[in-house]
Amino acid sequence: MFDFRLKVFHTVAKRLSFTKAAADLFITQPAVTRHIQELEQHFKVQLFERQGNQIKLTQQGQVMLQYADQLLSIYRKMEFDLNSFSDHHKGVLQLGASTTISQYVIPFALAEFHKKYKDVNVKLLNGNTEQIEHALINNDIDLGIIEGKSKNKGIKYTEYLKDEIVLVSNINHPFAKKPFITVEELKNIPLLLREAGSGTLDVIAHALKPAGLNFSQLNIEMELGSTEAIKTYLRNSNCMAFLSVHSVFTELTNKVFRIVDIEGLAIERFFYFIERQGASEQLANLFMTFAKQYNLK
Repeated sequence: MFDFRLKVFHTVAKRLSFTKAAADLFITQPAVTRHIQELEQHFKVQLFERQGNQIKLTQQGQVMLQYADQLLSIYRKMEFDLNSFSDHHKGVLQLGASTTISQYVIPFALAEFHKKYKDVNVKLLNGNTEQIEHALINNDIDLGIIEGKSKNKGIKYTEYLKDEIVLVSNINHPFAKKPFITVEELKNIPLLLREAGSGTLDVIAHALKPAGLNFSQLNIEMELGSTEAIKTYLRNSNCMAFLSVHSVFTELTNKVFRIVDIEGLAIERFFYFIERQGASEQLANLFMTFAKQYNLK
């Protein structure tokens, strides 16, 4: 029903890759190109420009993306609300979420979901990203929500929510009042990290590579198994830690922690819904649709 060309544009704009958009939409790359060209001819604008092997949005493309975001959001909400008139949902949804998401992101959506669908019994499994992917493959859960994205061919990944990993310290840290620190200064700061298998850890490692850094060059004071343990440690030390901005919202608001920017380094990622390839669980789809529209409010 919705103009598929706009969905193609939206996917290319988010992925900044015709190849990746084609894979996400299960169509060929020439088909993606054709849909974009049709939109450009219709509106008489250029939506993307090439820079070597990469593409970026033109000014006109950025305007279209703003409207596409709004239109797709409205369409998802309309579809969800209209479908709710004809369906009565009940049963058990086995949900798994990695630590940051289960503690700081999904509880709010779960509470609203329960209000609307009281006959759906949600059971939530908590673990790190590696554990949640393993639980999905083993059919222990119907749907997972993880930090970052691996390359498991047996799993389908769907973007859920954008996140940023930030370097934080307690408010009394000597560097807390600096506008930013350099990559060289980062090497000497005692750091707290999550355990191996954490999605956050994988994303940090990937983001540090362009800056010429790896974990062996950092001053790692301790690895801890949960974000809450790291936050408690931070309150009582001159360490710093890379954490999801969602996990420190309360501490930032209450001026307990402060974000310390790193010159030239930003670490962004998506949280992903994960499903088994080829599987389509009704309650899982219901929850994904609800969670997406809930977090767009």
